[in-house]
Amino acid sequence: MTGDHQEIVIAEEDSGQRLDAVLARRLGVSRSAVAQWCADGRVRRSGANLAKSDRARTGDRLEVALPDPADGHRVIPEAVDGMGILLDDEDFVVVDKPVGVAAHPSPGWVGPTVVGALAAAGYRISTSGAPERVGIVHRLDVGTSGAMVVAKTEPAYTALKRAFKERSVEKVYHAVVQGLPDPLSGTIDAPIGRHPHHEWRFAVLEGGRESRTHYEVLEAFGRASLVEVHLETGRTHQIRVHFSALRHPCAGDLTYGADPRLAAELGLTRQWLHAHQLGFAHPRTGEQVQVTSGYPVDLAYALMALSEGLV
Repeated sequence: MTGDHQEIVIAEEDSGQRLDAVLARRLGVSRSAVAQWCADGRVRRSGANLAKSDRARTGDRLEVALPDPADGHRVIPEAVDGMGILLDDEDFVVVDKPVGVAAHPSPGWVGPTVVGALAAAGYRISTSGAPERVGIVHRLDVGTSGAMVVAKTEPAYTALKRAFKERSVEKVYHAVVQGLPDPLSGTIDAPIGRHPHHEWRFAVLEGGRESRTHYEVLEAFGRASLVEVHLETGRTHQIRVHFSALRHPCAGDLTYGADPRLAAELGLTRQWLHAHQLGFAHPRTGEQVQVTSGYPVDLAYALMALSEGLV
């Protein structure tokens, strides 16, 4: 295990408190960061790993192995071409995430990230969350564009994280799916879990996590249809998996069974899926906030090609 080591001696005034609270205060990091360190075995007492909820005891000497700043989770400030700001509030910022950008760093990902772009632009965001995903209250896939909110303050992080967990956030996506769904509006209620044979895919599986997708066809073009989707749950790849299970995969989504010929005709190099709108209660005032993201160039071109009968 690499990184600096620090020894923390528990003072009398900290006795009886949770370790994550004590270490967060002493080391100037978030409790979520300390929780992750505990899960990784970085916090020890007399050689034994400690849990985040363990209680501090007066005189204890804790050894904390701080993460190596050069590891793959480090946030690297990096400007991202095409990432716009849809709403800049003192408590949060809503970004217009381009395709090809991850929400935050992760093992194996070497491309740009939302948190890195915000850092490069001089934004100060919440320190809550694991070190590599500070301020992140929800995520969009690398291959999905659109509106994404990031918390700037600790109270905003707590409030927004709770809102997503309680499903009070309105998440509206637009997608172009192959063919014409029948019925034209409805709810896909099917559990989702990891695909048993493909590591990076998900599937509708008995025993998976409950997943509900509400949809309505906005326009039909024959070979494909534009649909509006309201997510009740927020599982990884949920929209892509649900429409693939209906045999109407998102156009361009080769991972989930889309026709590569149609993708080529539409000029698509990713799934036609866009986080079009976010609606939520302001984390401080409670007033309703609604933000809309327009279609990026590649999706707009594909939609135009369909509407004008070019494919």
